[in-house]
Amino acid sequence: MKIFTSIWMVIAFAVVLTGVRIDNSDTVKTLRYKTWDHFQYVHPRQEVSDTIVVVDITEEDLKKYGQWPWPRHTMAAFHAKLTAAGAILVNYNILFADPDRMSGTEYLKSMPMDNELREQLGKILPDTDAIFSYVMKESNNAVLMMSVNHKESNVLPRTTPIIQKGDALPWLYSYPGLVVPNSKVAAGANAIGVMVTAPEPDTVVRKMPMLIRVGEKVYPNMILENIRILNKSKRIKVITKQHGIDQILVKKDAGIPVNHNAEMYINYAEPINYPHMTSDEVFTAQGLDKVKGKIVVVGLDAAGLRYLKYTPHGLTTDQMITAQALDTTLTGKHLFRLAQADTYEIVFMAFLLLLLIIVLPRTSVLLAVPLLIFIEGGVAYASFVAYANKGFLLDPSFIMLSVFLVWSHSVYNNFATQSRLKQQIKKQFGSYLSPDMVAQLQKNPDLLKLGGDSRELSIMFTDVRGFTAISEHYGKDVQGLTRIMNRYMTAMTREILANKGTIDKYIGDAQMAFWNAPIKDTGHAENSVNTAIKMLESLRQFNEEVQQEGIPAFGMGLGINTAEVVVGNMGSDQRFDYTCLGDGVNLAARLEGQSKTYGVLIVLGPETARQVRGTIDVFELDCIAVKGKKIGVKIYTVAKESEHHRQFLESYYEGDWKEAIKRLDTAATIHPEMGQYYANMKDRLKSGKPADWDGTYRATTK
Repeated sequence: MKIFTSIWMVIAFAVVLTGVRIDNSDTVKTLRYKTWDHFQYVHPRQEVSDTIVVVDITEEDLKKYGQWPWPRHTMAAFHAKLTAAGAILVNYNILFADPDRMSGTEYLKSMPMDNELREQLGKILPDTDAIFSYVMKESNNAVLMMSVNHKESNVLPRTTPIIQKGDALPWLYSYPGLVVPNSKVAAGANAIGVMVTAPEPDTVVRKMPMLIRVGEKVYPNMILENIRILNKSKRIKVITKQHGIDQILVKKDAGIPVNHNAEMYINYAEPINYPHMTSDEVFTAQGLDKVKGKIVVVGLDAAGLRYLKYTPHGLTTDQMITAQALDTTLTGKHLFRLAQADTYEIVFMAFLLLLLIIVLPRTSVLLAVPLLIFIEGGVAYASFVAYANKGFLLDPSFIMLSVFLVWSHSVYNNFATQSRLKQQIKKQFGSYLSPDMVAQLQKNPDLLKLGGDSRELSIMFTDVRGFTAISEHYGKDVQGLTRIMNRYMTAMTREILANKGTIDKYIGDAQMAFWNAPIKDTGHAENSVNTAIKMLESLRQFNEEVQQEGIPAFGMGLGINTAEVVVGNMGSDQRFDYTCLGDGVNLAARLEGQSKTYGVLIVLGPETARQVRGTIDVFELDCIAVKGKKIGVKIYTVAKESEHHRQFLESYYEGDWKEAIKRLDTAATIHPEMGQYYANMKDRLKSGKPADWDGTYRATTK
């Protein structure tokens, strides 16, 4: 149905797509996130800090040191080993929520010591939780984890003071409660932070909230606590503006870049780039030199205990995600997503869709494909470069999808419209070419009506030079003259039709043609001039053939003018032609007549020369007022112009004809192909300057 190929249907489709993007459903988000995942997969973070070591508690470690959870005195020994080896921070991606299964009394009984010492230690370290806590407190380098709970919790720990500038609570992820470390264990920690990832529609971990809320209380992430400790700060400041969270600072000039929901995007590096150790290596002091001066991230990597999560690089452990997030901050290779990014992308998408809606109906199919490639490639390339070079996260996915869908709809419309247009053109213009079309017009005369419209055309007139010699050659052989003229006209017409031209009429040995009607041709001026050049080449080949037959060579002059004229069906109700009328048509005919005067084959009007300049060499001939006109116009031919020629014209226009003659002689040596033109101009200069010379030559002949 024709309604489906209407421009209004395309507009409605574009509006629906814009609405879908504004709605920002989980499907739209997933498409966006998958695009960013691909960016991270093909171009992971290249810079990796040398300050992070991951220690995994593996199945082999459990076989050797007992089932999990290990007694807290074992963890105390583990922590003491890491501290003694020089670890500056030890992050436990392990939740020590429950008291130890082994009491302090049991532990002390198992130790080889006398009863008096055992009694004294029992007063200082009543249980193994206290032992672990004591070791951590002495080391002053432990960061413990707490997790979110979807049930309300009455036990909420005290954490680092958070100073708010503005109301941050509405912008933070909210949870009913927390699962916190055992209070005795937590007492020895340097910091306690939440370890939670941002909820995503497809469960892939791409970002972490640096702050969350439970009720009216704000809690920091483990990553944020690490940065605070490294910067020797005792507080965290969160600055909230109209669009959401603006900054999270641990010092005036130190913090973590986040989005409006206080989320930090993790810039993943290749997982294999991080140094790994097992717990056994820590206990046996094998390779402990790896942790000197490093931040250690400890986590479970044993079957049944590890919790694997999806990332852009596939499944990985919690501790690896923590290491990647820490490393993103330590290297400074952050990823950014502006709070207003959605708005900017929606506006940009709407602009591109509007551009396609306006441009595609006016574009050929051959240009529509490169246009799509240019837009799609440009959006994809710009987004990827912004990510790779600046860390900016731009969403090209829905923009590219929408552009493709609107482009497809518009191109389909073009096919349908052009199909209808071709049928219409066949019906309208077949009468000028085929007798069969005359019969159709007799059946349906409404197909063609009188009238025209204004349009800029490039109009060409041609005329045969040396026709007298050709006519004398044939004498009374009128049929022979007709045949040779038909051969000539066929050769010339072939070039016009092959280059988007429309044959208007044949006038004896002359032709009239024009470009940009009935079908629009944005390059009509260039096509008309290129056609003239090809016609002269065809004429040369034609002359080679006829001269071998003993027929005199044909000469030809061409005049081309570009102007706005009236074009359409002109005539009477009984008979009409598709033609053009206007002053620009008359000027084109006069220019053809001046080709002989100036000794050139092609004469171009000023607008034609202006439009083709840059792609075709044009050579200024004169400023002439053709017969019947008072106002002069610049005329040109097709040739390469030199500075010497421009100097000659300058003297000529200014009326310094003596100097013009001198400069003409110099220019003539540089342009030997323009010899006839310079000879004619020299004759004019020698005849004397008119008393009323104003820089315009007034022609006295057509």
